[in-house]
Order: sequence, then C-alpha cells, then structure tokens
Amino acid sequence: MRRLLVLLWRVSRSDLRILWLALRSPARPGWLLPATLMLGVYALSPFNFAIPPLGLVDDFVLVPLVLHWLVGRLPPRFHAAP
Repeated sequence: MRRLLVLLWRVSRSDLRILWLALRSPARPGWLLPATLMLGVYALSPFNFAIPPLGLVDDFVLVPLVLHWLVGRLPPRFHAAP
C-alpha cells in the first residue's frame, strides 16, 4: 500500500504544483476554482466509505485522472516552469 501511495504522489506531484500555481494566479481561467472545489468535494465525499472497493478505485484512479485532465485544460502559460 505504501508503494502505491508513493507512486501516486510521484505521478500527481507536478499536476498539483501546476494547479496550485494556476489557482494563485490572477490570470486563472474562471472555471478553474469551481472545478477544483468540485474535485475536492468529490474526493472527500462520504460515498467513498459506503463501498470500500469503489472508494479505493475512486481515490486512486479517478481523482488523479481528473486532476491531470484539469491541468491539461489550462492555457500553455501555466505549464511553463517559473
């Protein structure tokens, strides 16, 4: 389990960094803040605890995929290194 968490952290780290910098930018797209909030609510939803196997798939597969998809929709200026 620990190896899986380390793998997920390594994969999602750059997406989280880009998302954090984009959220702090005054030139962020208008859809970014509501989409990020919805992803956070979805990741913490109580339905994850109702059916444990689906909760694991949800947390370890869907949330990182949606996070990567959100970052991919950002304008190219947010992907450049600071």
